[in-house]
Amino acid sequence: MLWLMRFSGFFSAAMLVIVLSPSLQSFHPAEAIRSSHLDGLLRLPLQTPPFSFRRAAPFRNADKCASNRTTISKNTSVCDPSLVHVAITLDVEYLRGSIAAVHSILQHSQCPENIFFHFLVSETNLQSLVKSTFPQLNFKVYYFDPEIVRNLISTSVRQALEQPLNYARNYLADLLESCVGRVIYLDSDLVVVDDIAKLWSTNLGSRTIGAPEYCHANFTKYFTAGFWTDARFASAFAGRRPCYFNSGVMVIDLVRWRKYGYSRRIERWMEIQKSDRIYELGSLPPFLLVFAGHVSPIEHRWNQHGLGGDNVKGSCRDLHAGPVSLLHWSGSGKPWLRLDSKQPCPLDALWAPYDLYGHSH
Repeated sequence: MLWLMRFSGFFSAAMLVIVLSPSLQSFHPAEAIRSSHLDGLLRLPLQTPPFSFRRAAPFRNADKCASNRTTISKNTSVCDPSLVHVAITLDVEYLRGSIAAVHSILQHSQCPENIFFHFLVSETNLQSLVKSTFPQLNFKVYYFDPEIVRNLISTSVRQALEQPLNYARNYLADLLESCVGRVIYLDSDLVVVDDIAKLWSTNLGSRTIGAPEYCHANFTKYFTAGFWTDARFASAFAGRRPCYFNSGVMVIDLVRWRKYGYSRRIERWMEIQKSDRIYELGSLPPFLLVFAGHVSPIEHRWNQHGLGGDNVKGSCRDLHAGPVSLLHWSGSGKPWLRLDSKQPCPLDALWAPYDLYGHSH
């Protein structure tokens, strides 16, 4: 159970009280590699990354989840209809953040055994590290070939936004098994401080994705002046009321995604960007072009974003007004780097309890 005390004033502090469930007898993690991508993964370096994480505390389902306990076992199938599916990327630069994100989800879930994690990787063999840190975790690792998007990526305002793995979210419908009809996609620089099952239960209606929308934001700034003055491009939003949303937290209907071929639609805008330079912000604008105005709105509590400073080096942010279920350090400032440099922002203290880095097993 968690109480997130009320924040007051700029750079306000918070207190977290977490009561963890009793320990659980371990079961074998559902760890595997999608067979269609096995050859690619075997080409990756097999050395152990230079990271040391302490083992997370055991977790178990609450009594209210007991009716599902018979379906969760060492033979858990990714196709089990009782599962909550969460997709996160794993790479060396953001590994510490990804591990903290998983840790936070487990700590605040009443039914952690019912969560299945889909980890997307491109460069490093990290599945053994995940297994040793979370021995009970249901998870699977998927290789995303950087060559799929390398020739589609344009330069951005930040080099980190140009990494191919940032674009893996565009291909979840292809990477994940066809039996997985819905997934929550999460960035690696966030922590969840509420039960993720609440986000999973979002009613998307006839929409393909759900995300917190910010209709007060100046939407025009996400595209160049050339975009807005060229009718071929600006007409993409005709008949829509587009609002900004952050693609780092999304609930995705993969059945509809596959049916309407959204991966190819996103690729088409990336191709246009290569020749006409219609935006500056990496992987987000193609999502806005395809989905803005057609998003199922989710409460803002599920993406308190911008805590990384919105690309302004050294800047700190306070929380937006209202309740908090997810804290997101989008922007250039990451909490683990600021904490290590002894120059943290006040809200970085809310990320620190989930950090498992720096301790051997």
